[in-house]
Amino acid sequence: MRAINTITLLLLIIGGLNWGLVGLFGFDLVATIFGEMSVLSRIVYVLVGVSAIAQIVPLIRAGDQR
Repeated sequence: MRAINTITLLLLIIGGLNWGLVGLFGFDLVATIFGEMSVLSRIVYVLVGVSAIAQIVPLIRAGDQR
């Protein structure tokens, strides 16, 4: 489970940095690398979204330990 948490956390960091670039400069790094709404771009966006959902579980578990 630790590997999944690490991978999803890295994907969330990538997604967060990409949204920061979009917000600050109007620059979508994922679209620049993989193409505007190409299959690869969509896969990256979906993986970031799934990673966010996956990170809800550790967040809830951490809250339960308090």
